[in-house]
Amino acid sequence: MTVRDQVEVEARLAAELGITRWAAVLGGSMGGMRVLEWAVTHPDAVDRALVVASTAYASADQIAWAEPQLLAIRSDPAFRRGDYYDPQDRFAGPEAGMGIARRIAHVTYRSGTELDQRFGRQPQGREEPLGEGGRYAVESYLDHHAAKLSRRFDANSYLVLTEAMNSHDVGRDRGGVAAALRGVTAQTTVVAVDSDRLYPVRLSEEITAGIPGAHQHTITSAYGHDGFLIEIDQVGARIRDALR
Repeated sequence: MTVRDQVEVEARLAAELGITRWAAVLGGSMGGMRVLEWAVTHPDAVDRALVVASTAYASADQIAWAEPQLLAIRSDPAFRRGDYYDPQDRFAGPEAGMGIARRIAHVTYRSGTELDQRFGRQPQGREEPLGEGGRYAVESYLDHHAAKLSRRFDANSYLVLTEAMNSHDVGRDRGGVAAALRGVTAQTTVVAVDSDRLYPVRLSEEITAGIPGAHQHTITSAYGHDGFLIEIDQVGARIRDALR
């Protein structure tokens, strides 16, 4: 399922509920992709669009980061070609592959500067990284997030969402990205994070330049892509301004 497919499902639900126009559609990261799809596909249904830490298309760099995540899950013997569900064991799926995928992804969510400042080359507790089984603190950090995700998230869902983001391109079958963005009539606000290496500021600038009358704000954060979730005061201020 592509991002465009997701938006069409939402549009059909809105029609069934009798909703013909949205005061605002907003979202960050993959949610921002959906905002753009709404604004491009259903321009008459969107008054305001708020695109946060996102992009109009998946870049080669983003697809490249996603590819080893997909391979890690599918290469896990417990994946069983996606048929790993066992009613007797809710953790029967590819936990190892999911953990590796999460480690790779999490590095792209944070900035190199933040990781250096937060962890440096410090060992994890009393562990000796140069010895067998010893870890650096940053490795322990990634292990922690890997364990959290692999226990609460479905691997097939991870694959579907990742491939949906890989296929994202608002310009597909619309004459290109520039042509698609020119058709947006919503009052559009674009918010970027200055340290985001997954969806860098230049991709937000392309959206802003392409949509007539769009405004852009760049928030300052050491946290990389996750800054849009962590810097709630800055992001909240931008949302309040856009909704006024």
